[in-house]
Amino acid sequence: MRRTAATVGLVLALAFLPGRAGAVLPGEALSDPALEARARTLSAELRCMVCQNQSIDLSDAELAHDLRVLVRERLMAGDSDSEVLDYVVSRYGEFVLLKPSFSLRNAILWSTPILLLAAGAGVLVYSQRRRRSLASGLTEEEAAELDRILRDTGK
Repeated sequence: MRRTAATVGLVLALAFLPGRAGAVLPGEALSDPALEARARTLSAELRCMVCQNQSIDLSDAELAHDLRVLVRERLMAGDSDSEVLDYVVSRYGEFVLLKPSFSLRNAILWSTPILLLAAGAGVLVYSQRRRRSLASGLTEEEAAELDRILRDTGK
C-alpha cells in the first residue's frame, strides 16, 4: 500500500513538472547569456504571424523560428532592443507587436465601435423625440379625432 501511494505521488509530481520553456531550439540559443536574455525578452514581445496570439518565443511555427533567428542576428550585429523591434516592424508591420504602440490610427481603430454605438443611440433618441413632438403638435380637434379613432379600432 505504501509503495502504491509513493508511486502515485511520484507520477503526480512528474506530471506537474514544467515542460520545455518556450519553443526556442538549442541551436538558436546564443552563447552570451546577456544577449540570449535580451533575445528572449524581445521574442516575448513579438507575435507569431501564424499563431497570431502567441509570441514567437512560444511558437513552433517555421516563421516564428525565422523571426527568433532574425532577432538574434540583429542583436549579434550590435542593434539595440528598439532597433531590433523597429527592424522587425518595418519588415512585417505593426501587427507583429503583441503590444502595439499608441498612435492616432490605433486610437481610431479602438474607438470606432464606441462611436458607432453612440451614433446609433443618438439616432434612436432623436427619432423618439421627433415622434413625440409630432404627436404633441396636434390641435384639440385632431387629438379628439385621434382618440375617437383609437377607441373605435380597440373594439
